Amino acid sequence: MSRAFVREAEGGEAFEDLPDRTISPHHLVTPAGLARMDSEIESLEKRLAEAQLRDDKAEVARLSRDLRYWSARRVSAEVVPPPTDTSHVRFGAEVTFEREDGRRQTYRIVGEDEADPAKGSLSYVSPLAQALMGKEVGDTVTVGQGKAEIVSISIRDP
Repeated sequence: MSRAFVREAEGGEAFEDLPDRTISPHHLVTPAGLARMDSEIESLEKRLAEAQLRDDKAEVARLSRDLRYWSARRVSAEVVPPPTDTSHVRFGAEVTFEREDGRRQTYRIVGEDEADPAKGSLSYVSPLAQALMGKEVGDTVTVGQGKAEIVSISIRDP
């Protein structure tokens, strides 16, 4: 009989076999991104210790997997200092562009784990960020199905 149809003995759940999260080979981070990563690792370590005390196997497995992920990302992190020049779009810069329909959008170019487009940050490996990188004010880039003109490049604290 296939193991897929065998019920585990009470307490014998296979939580310890959670697959690891995929780790990207791209790992530039801003100084703020590194600080958030350190904070996440600290939080996971605390929550893992608490879950171990409660003997919550499912939570221990999930938190252990997440801790392995963030620890690996921390080891491979390459911190990029904030740009000092706003002549071109660079990692860490904030860029505002205007679409053909008049909408203006502003995004900060950051590391993969920091990106949150809904909050105004894009991963530097995303297609949009790649289209913007190296461009300067006045340049036009393809955005989705249309075009957009870069109207400003700035540097701000996160």
